[in-house]
Parts: sequence; structure tokens; C-alpha cells
Amino acid sequence: MTTAAAAILDRWTVTRNACKLCTPLGACLAFKGIGNCLAFLHGSQGCSTYIRRYMISHFKEPIDIACSNFSEHTAVFGGGSELHRGLDNIVRQYDPAVIGIMTTCLSETIGEDVGSLVKAYREARPDLAAALVHVSTPSYRGTHAEGFHDAVRAVAEQLAEPGGGRGEHLNVLPGMLSPADLRYLKELFADFGVEAILLPDYSETLDGGPWDRYEAIPSGGTPLAAIRRMGTARATLELGHVLAGREQSAGKSLRDRHQVPLHAMGLPIGIVETDRLCRTIEALVGRPLPARHVADRQRLVDAYADGHKYVSGKRAVVFGEEDFACALALFLHEIGIQPVVVASGGRTGLLEESLAELRAARGTDLTVAGDVDFLTMAELAKSARADLVVGNSKGYKLSGELGIPLVRVGFPVHDRFGASRLLHVGYRGAQQLFDRIVNTIIARSQESDEIGYSYI
Repeated sequence: MTTAAAAILDRWTVTRNACKLCTPLGACLAFKGIGNCLAFLHGSQGCSTYIRRYMISHFKEPIDIACSNFSEHTAVFGGGSELHRGLDNIVRQYDPAVIGIMTTCLSETIGEDVGSLVKAYREARPDLAAALVHVSTPSYRGTHAEGFHDAVRAVAEQLAEPGGGRGEHLNVLPGMLSPADLRYLKELFADFGVEAILLPDYSETLDGGPWDRYEAIPSGGTPLAAIRRMGTARATLELGHVLAGREQSAGKSLRDRHQVPLHAMGLPIGIVETDRLCRTIEALVGRPLPARHVADRQRLVDAYADGHKYVSGKRAVVFGEEDFACALALFLHEIGIQPVVVASGGRTGLLEESLAELRAARGTDLTVAGDVDFLTMAELAKSARADLVVGNSKGYKLSGELGIPLVRVGFPVHDRFGASRLLHVGYRGAQQLFDRIVNTIIARSQESDEIGYSYI
């Protein structure tokens, strides 16, 4: 973090308008990407209600999240019986293949040993068909992105099985992306002719079609049988610069427990990072990039040349989950826009390290700040002379204060329609994102000019 950012943070003792969401929310999102899985919060009903409401607003899909419904009595004497009763109800009403059990601030604060409670439940019901996955997700310990990655790691550790040999399939840990991004990645691997096990895969569970009949758990997601096979994959591809720096991750767990080779790289947003992903796949499967993706890349290069005059020298404030903010900053630099503030509510301390090369190139003209809220971010941005803000819809107020437009990407997007279909990754995603950014800059020029150019 820069000296200027540290000086601003020193003035505050509390977080206001945080640039992050609660840890179990991210875990719930991960569990929504597992086939026939129900997320179960061990805590108060308010937690599940808040998370359901927040996710529904973004995805525009029905979302069930079970809860043990802590009361005052439970908070004092423990919630073991409520946890077991809740699991019984879930098994009876939903018949899930997997139950993702998450802790909350309340159950962690009272010292509830949820792991032991889950073990006791499983031992008392030897005929239980559902797989139980437990992950610790108190909100005071991290962000929604960390909850997401912790849940994915818990699934890999607790469900992946060893095998007698190495398969031909690949594990793909895509990170916290949109349903459209996940569909694109599945298409890319299918075009290469290789089986890819995406974990998680909520491309259909959170962006599906209408139902002929009610589905208690929406169809789609990574099947339990596929997750079991992740321990025998040819390799694991784990996406995220910041994630690569974490001591623990699902990819590292599969490597250490099952000797699955790990290839860690950034989110494939833009040509450079998508090239890196595609070269890795080419080396693993022994096939060249499929023709239609070559064509997508060529069109993107041509678009960069056509639109360069609009974006060159523009300055941007970027924010979001650490991996997403890092990928966006690198993409903006690639297209000729200067990131001047890159901020996140994440507290891993790895964001600045992940952008070290960009920092070296930009020098003091770039502020990278983790563990910040939006008011701190506004203080940093006011002196940065930015032309646009790039981030989720929680930056709407920030863009208004700065008097510059907001390009909405990532999660959450609550004030626009079609958030599930925003494509960010791959050559095609970079093309759509580049077009949106260029058109935002053009629209701003038209709105702020007295002449009101109709042809630019």
C-alpha cells in the first residue's frame, strides 16, 4: 500500500461502506455450483435471508439457503441439536447429493465445534446418502471472495478421491466469475476436445431457463461423481493471480494430497492472460488453439487498433475482489488505459504483490490498496484525475462523487439487468468489455460537450 493510502487509513478506526461482502455469501455461491447441492448456514435466520436477497438481486434466480435458525437460547447453550434437526429436514425435503455446511459469525463466536457436530451426525446415520462438506466462514475473518475459495478448497479436500492412475481429464478452478464466463470456459475446453471438470459450475443453476415443473434444487452444477474424480486428473488449472499467492487453495490441496500437477495463472481477461491459458491447454492436450478462437483473437486485435484513439491515455479507478481487480487492472493497461487506483476490501496483502510489475511501470501514478472501504477509496481517487470507474454496482455512489462514469463488471450488479450474462474472460469476453469501455468513453464525450457530436 502506498504512503498516501496508509495515511488515509490511519484516520479511520471503523469500516464504512465496505468494499466486500460477508464470507458465507461467497461460500454459498460456490456451493450453488455443485450438482444437487444445498447450502446450509449454521447461524441465525437473518444471515440466510440477507444472502438469499443479495444473490437473487444479482442473478435473478430463485435461491434456497437452509439455516439452523439460532435463537437466544441456542447462542448461550450451543446449536448442536438445531444443526442435526436442520440436516434431517434438508435430507427429508430436498434429498440432496451434497450439503454444504457453513459457519457464521454467531456460531464461530460461541466456539461451536461444527466439524465434530457434522462428524457425529454422519456416524449416527450410516445410511445417509448425502455427502456433507463443512467449511468455516465467519465474516470477521475474511471477504466473500475468501469464503468462495475456502468452500471450493473444502469440497476438493473432503470429496476428491485418490485413484489407481492418472486420467485424461483436467480440473479447472475458475474462481469467482459470471455464469457467462463459466459457459465460455466450458466451450473453450470442449473445442480443444478435452474433458474439463469445472469447480464450481453455476452456469446453469444461477442462469437457467424456465421450469416445466418446480425444482427444489435447480439442475446443473458440477456432479458429485465428477468431483470424486478430481484426484485423478491429468492437471489442475487454477485461475487468479492473488489466489496463486495464497498458502492454501483447492489446487494446492489436490497437488499435495493427490499429486495432481498444478498450473496457476491469472484470470484470463484480455489477450495476454487468455494467451497464457490457451498455451497451457495446448501443451497439456497436444492440440493447437481451435480455429474459431483464433478468429476471436484476430477480431480482438483489430478492435484494439480501431478503438485505441478513444482509450489511449485515459485514467481509471478499479475495484472489486482482489483477483478480479488485479485482472481488470492488467487488462486496462493492455488496452492503453492507465489504472491510477486499484482497490479491494480483501486483506490478504497479495494484491500489491500481484501488481508489482505494473507498479514498477507506473511508479507513483498508481495506488494499489487492499483492505479499504469506499470512502477511503474516494479519498484516494479524488486526486487521481480519473476518467472512469471500473467495478461492480456498489461503485455507483463513488462514480457520482467523482463525476465520472461507471463501467459495471463482476459481482454484484444490482442496478442493471443481465448481470449473469456479462462476459469478461477469453478473447470474446475481452472484446465485449473493450466495446463497453470505449462506448462509455464516447458517451461521456458526447454528454459533456456543448456541440453534442453525433459522429465521433
